[in-house]
Amino acid sequence: MAAGWLAAARAWANRPALPPRVPFRVDGECVGSVQVRVLECLGADLAGGHRLRFSDGAWQLCSSAEGATAAMNALARAMREARLNGPWRDEQLAVCNERGERIGTIERGLVRPLGIATAAVHLIGLAEDGRMWVQQRAFSKANNPGMWDTLMGGMVSAADSLEQALARETWEEAGLRVADLPGLRHGGHVDFAQPAEEENNAGYMRERIDWFAATVPAHLRPVNQDGEVERFELMTIAEVQQRMARAQFTPEATLLLADHFGW
Repeated sequence: MAAGWLAAARAWANRPALPPRVPFRVDGECVGSVQVRVLECLGADLAGGHRLRFSDGAWQLCSSAEGATAAMNALARAMREARLNGPWRDEQLAVCNERGERIGTIERGLVRPLGIATAAVHLIGLAEDGRMWVQQRAFSKANNPGMWDTLMGGMVSAADSLEQALARETWEEAGLRVADLPGLRHGGHVDFAQPAEEENNAGYMRERIDWFAATVPAHLRPVNQDGEVERFELMTIAEVQQRMARAQFTPEATLLLADHFGW
């Protein structure tokens, strides 16, 4: 299937940053990007002896003996005081260099303002009768409130492997144990790169979303545990696809489901 709405959704998921951004480096390693002037309000000297400066066309964060994680979180706290952060979660996410090597961790609320790549995981839940379990996101969500989504979707924290994040988020969002879901398989991944649409934090989203699929047995029903889901619903595949075409699913779910359908 090659519908115009799907091509538009894919183009929307990969858009350049506006206004332009410059590299963000930690101890010489490029880990993200930032708007040129957004950090100018911060002092060069951060708590813990870490230093921030603009040089060679990039914002450079140099850590003290405390190391890169301490430096990035000192910057995170300074940006929070200046109201340059996204939603603060008290959750650490991994920070990797351009070779995919982990150099440290940072508070989740700073990954978009600093253009740091993140990882997420989704689960597509299939019913035994051929329908699909989907969720309507809570209307209190900061992003895409009230839109339809896969059975589960969540970030991979610094403390988790992909499989651990899958298990934790499946329980928190749907009240299901992955061990009880037959046919669990890793289906693929979708990459996103686009301006972040959360608060006024001059952010850029770079994310790899791995998706899994499994069957939800007829005797099990998803029940939200964390307050982030308005409701779950069983939809026919035709209805899911119709709602996708009408842009009623989140952009992330749309592309993951398109991958699942082999479009």
